[in-house]
Amino acid sequence: MTTKLNPVQLHLLQLFSHDLSQNELKDIKALLADYFVKKADEEMVRLQEQKSITQKDMDELLTAHLRTPYKQ
Repeated sequence: MTTKLNPVQLHLLQLFSHDLSQNELKDIKALLADYFVKKADEEMVRLQEQKSITQKDMDELLTAHLRTPYKQ
């Protein structure tokens, strides 16, 4: 089975076809991580607005124990 690369993957391969230093690689990883954190934050804001979730609701989730208890 062969896997086709999507346009983003192809573009990144072409863009980074030359050797990168460790510092350049670290910087690119940080840029990508920041991008995806920003996207996750934007989605969280959208969901909060869409579902009328308050900051209080979010704070309660931080300490909620949502795991199914193990059977004794």
